[in-house]
Parts: sequence; structure tokens; C-alpha cells
Amino acid sequence: MQINLIGAGAWGTAMALAACQHPAQHDVVLHVRDEAQASAMREQRQNTRYLPGIALPDHLRISSGPLTDFLDRAPAQSLFIIATPMAGLRPVLQAMQGLHAPVAWLCKGFESATGCMPHEVQAEVAPSLKAGALSGPSFALEVARRQPTALVAASVHASVREALVAAFHGPHLRVYANEDIVGVEVGGAVKNVLAIATGLCDGLDLGLNARAALITRGLAEMTRLGLALGAKSDTFMGLSGLGDLVLTATGDLSRNRKVGLLLAQGLSLDQAVASLGHVAEGVYSARTVLLRAESLGIDMPITQAVVALLDGRLSARDAVQMLMGRGPRGEAL
Repeated sequence: MQINLIGAGAWGTAMALAACQHPAQHDVVLHVRDEAQASAMREQRQNTRYLPGIALPDHLRISSGPLTDFLDRAPAQSLFIIATPMAGLRPVLQAMQGLHAPVAWLCKGFESATGCMPHEVQAEVAPSLKAGALSGPSFALEVARRQPTALVAASVHASVREALVAAFHGPHLRVYANEDIVGVEVGGAVKNVLAIATGLCDGLDLGLNARAALITRGLAEMTRLGLALGAKSDTFMGLSGLGDLVLTATGDLSRNRKVGLLLAQGLSLDQAVASLGHVAEGVYSARTVLLRAESLGIDMPITQAVVALLDGRLSARDAVQMLMGRGPRGEAL
């Protein structure tokens, strides 16, 4: 099987490495949008912008040029992995209309302009595709370093789940199959927003009790929204729910948590985002998550506070005070 990855950011590169390291010795191609970056990666055998110091295997092929040409050249027995940010998913899926090979995406979030989750974007622009998501608690750098990681292959199509397991499940990377793509995508999107809140909490030195409360109540928010959208409750106790939330809310490699830390230090949102050098999807998804929740009558106070903070309507400390000043209620969802 040929594994084709579209997008040479940290995640596309890391998953290309994981595919190359698989015992099945897959044929792996990484498609790079920018020709200059592609040339540099071929010459230096590393992605100096996104994963500096990580060597690219000699048998990893680096492709560039028009995406349509790349898709036309791929053999019939292929798997396509879209490794763009959420904002780039729609045009890539549009180019894939009519493709018969299985497709999966790595991005997590809601599309800012439409409020759609990734599978909803796919249903709009390329409904005939057999597609799904590869998600779960994971940092690209640790995957690239072959550190133990577990992911979820989510799709309503068994053939897509099976292709993802065959492509990536190995000694360093476990891949679990799940039919609940709605739950997996809600977990992957909302945890980024909640990680901004926990970064804020840590940046203000509010303590571990406060962090634990935010994570736990954040999980309740995530689950409420997911159930309203048709997800299964069990999904939120798994890798793409609780697992991804804990990792992103506490890990030092989390870009979304870093945004919260920087805002707590007094940086503006523009300054915080500019300092990252990578996309922090929670910044772009927070407002959309809240709008989707409000349209369904779902209460998400932590998300609401994060949006007010990002919009400049609340200071860091005011956002915390807003949450702590809420009236008493039962713990149940």
C-alpha cells in the first residue's frame, strides 16, 4: 500500500515518519505545497521548520507541484492522509472528489466560516469519499521520536478504519478503531479550547486543584455538546475525549495551552499566536464551538469564558472570576 500524506507541517511529517517506520515497509510519499520547502527537505533530509533535528528516512519520497497532479499519479492501492490545518481541509477535499481510495484527516476543530466539523465538510464537498479521522492524544514531536502513542481511527466505513490500522499500527504506535466519528471530532475540537483555559489557570498560578476542576468540568462541557450532536457517551471517556483533553491541557508541547500561558502573562492574542510559529486550532475554533453549542441550547461556561478572553472582553483574572462566581448546581451532565 502506498501512503500519501498531504501537508508537510509537524503532523504530516511525523505521520510520514511513522508510516516509514512500520514493519510492513510501506511506500510513503509526503506532498509539500511549497516548492522551496520541498527542495530544502530533499537536500537536508529533515523538516527544519517544523521538526528540526529529526532525520527523514532515505526511502521517504518528497513530492511537490499541483495537488491534482499528485492525486492523479497515485496508484489505485493508496491511502491518503490530509495533514493540513482545519482551514485547508475544504480545498483539499474538493480536489479529491471522485477518488476511490480511503482518505483520512489529522486536523481537529470546527471550520470557522461554516461551523462544520471535518466530516461535515467532507459530506458537503466530496460526499462519495470513504473517509474518516485519525485522532487522539498525541504530540507530533513524540510520534516523530518513536515515543509510545495511541491513536483512534474513526470512520463509519470499516474499510477506512482497517486501512488506517494497517498503515500505522506498529511497535510504537497503537491505533484503535471507532465508528463514532462525531464523538472523536468533537473531542478533538473542544479539547483545544479547554487547553487555553488550563494554560490560563497555570499561568496565573491558581494551583493544581483549579486545573483538575477545569479539566473535569471541561470534559462535562465536551460531552454535553457531543451528545447533542449525536455522539456516543463512551467516546468521551476514551483516547479522543479524556485522553486528548488531559494531554493538551497539561503537556508542555501543547500550543493551545501555551496560548493560555502567554495571555496570563499579559501578552495580547496577536502576540501570543505570533510567538508560536504553528497553528493553535483552539484560537480559531473557540467562537465556532460556542456558537454551535448556543444553537443547540448547550451550556458551555468554560468555552464562553475563553471566547470572551480571546475577544478582549475579559481579562485573564476576570475570566477566572466569571467561572468561580457561577451559582451552585448539581454535578451531573
